[in-house]
Amino acid sequence: MDYYAIASVLIVLSALFGYINVKFLKLPITIGLMLITIVFTIIIVAIGQFDDTLLLREKALISQIDFKTVLLDIMLSFLLFAGALHTNFNQLKIQRWPVFVFATLGVLVSTFLVGILTFYVLQILGLDVAFIYCLLFGALISPTDPIAVLGILKKAGAPKKLETKIVGESLFNDGVGVVVFLTIFAIAAKPEAAIELNEIAKLFGQEVLGGVALGLILGYITYKLLKSIDDYEVEVIITMATVMGGSLLAHHWHLSAPLAMVTAGLIVGNDTVRKNSMSDITEIYVDKFWELVDVLLNTVLFVMIGMEMLVLTFRFDYILAGVIAIPLVLLSRYVSLWLPIKFFDKRLEFVKHTNLIMTWGGLRGGISIALALSLTPEMYRELFLVITYIIVVFSIIGQGLTVGPVIKRLSKDAD
Repeated sequence: MDYYAIASVLIVLSALFGYINVKFLKLPITIGLMLITIVFTIIIVAIGQFDDTLLLREKALISQIDFKTVLLDIMLSFLLFAGALHTNFNQLKIQRWPVFVFATLGVLVSTFLVGILTFYVLQILGLDVAFIYCLLFGALISPTDPIAVLGILKKAGAPKKLETKIVGESLFNDGVGVVVFLTIFAIAAKPEAAIELNEIAKLFGQEVLGGVALGLILGYITYKLLKSIDDYEVEVIITMATVMGGSLLAHHWHLSAPLAMVTAGLIVGNDTVRKNSMSDITEIYVDKFWELVDVLLNTVLFVMIGMEMLVLTFRFDYILAGVIAIPLVLLSRYVSLWLPIKFFDKRLEFVKHTNLIMTWGGLRGGISIALALSLTPEMYRELFLVITYIIVVFSIIGQGLTVGPVIKRLSKDAD
């Protein structure tokens, strides 16, 4: 199948499953689409025991999609810009230091905790996996997914201060998480080579600081262009050009495209910038356009995640490792957030039970699966893919369905 045919099938399935969700299930779109797609795939597998025509076609479809490239190099920039565009900039400015620490130190601590715990669990299960590969798994599973978080928190009713922390952290920590993953990946790919700390620091600094700097420049240029004209059609196209052109530049210069897009989106979406650069009609069209892009790409992404189960190698020990990894990942996240929350608590008056809510509300999604797909066979790709998939499915469906009631219950206890 060519790219147009694949895209057409995914859009048709997304529309169909989206309709079923809105008409009957009435779940948040990310949860509903993933659940329906998984059920649909299981039905196809069951039918395949008698007639494998549909099963083979679905496998062929999902096998032709380069999930990693589609998500990390194309979709992620659009989704992060859209998410940042509608984030409360003033609240984020107040919460900037805890968000920064959560997205950097929190990701690093979680990476090492998950890596250490996973290493010992796999040894107990008789899976002799080198520690560096477990650390690599820790890096890919530690960042929370802004795509999943943003879609579900809209309906969860979290206090604004808390919502800003969760959303702000998830917008930035995936960019940091990808850089941490790439750094450990480079070490794991050449285990015999000496570890050059200067090179690691340079890579980290170039990706993170360079990405943020590019985002600041893109945001400023976009603001100036929007301010100089009053034509909503062209202004919407300018915001698109910011994302597409900015992503190309980030990839060309080896900077973090996710961090660049988050930074640019926060600047363009800032209330002060909006008032100075957009007319009322332009603001409406820009917001509605990016909301539509957000929903469309979200639906396609979670349909792809649901279908991805067809290309996994499900072995009993892999599944058992995945189930055991769920509480370990949650525990690691709780511990990684504990110290920063204690440090900033008195200064910023955190909502009571912030750590519990941020732990349960820190959902994993497509980014973790995309990074797991980039592992080589020598890095136990199939094992970590299954573990990652199980954690993501539990996170989106299990945590996603209960995060609203958990927030309401814990917020009520805090009153």
